[in-house]
Amino acid sequence: MKKIVIILLVLAVVVAVTAMLNREGLEEKKASQENALLYVKADGKEIEVDFATIKELPEAEFPAVLKSSGKPPVDTSYTGVELKALLEKLEIDTAGKTQVITKAVDGYTVALSLAEVLEDDNVYIVYKRDGKDLGAREEGGSGPYQIVIRKDQFGQRWNKYLMEIELQ
Repeated sequence: MKKIVIILLVLAVVVAVTAMLNREGLEEKKASQENALLYVKADGKEIEVDFATIKELPEAEFPAVLKSSGKPPVDTSYTGVELKALLEKLEIDTAGKTQVITKAVDGYTVALSLAEVLEDDNVYIVYKRDGKDLGAREEGGSGPYQIVIRKDQFGQRWNKYLMEIELQ
């Protein structure tokens, strides 16, 4: 009985410490969603990018087929900017980097090779679907940003609720 009480106390402490450590991350996630902020990390620096900065980049609208498990494919169109254009605008040094990690508010993470990110007309940060804003997760949307990889045939590495991009 005494061992069970000790184990429960240790678990309670672990949960409390984890909650405290994640509190800062939760506020960052909330701000990201509410203010359409994107965080770009490279070389130990973090750059906060707002929607106005993204809108300064050349915008593209392109067709895509949205595939969800258990549902028929849906022809749709997305509007956004190439991820490589954002990296260039922010003057991110890609030398020595091999991958780009995209992280979503819900914790979903996708690793992309730097080569595919730098490929023309491939990796996009999108903010509209069929001419309408993606909308925040709390509103039932998939944004405010989403990564769409045009050459990913099945869309399995698309990343909804995008909030962070890290070069490694």
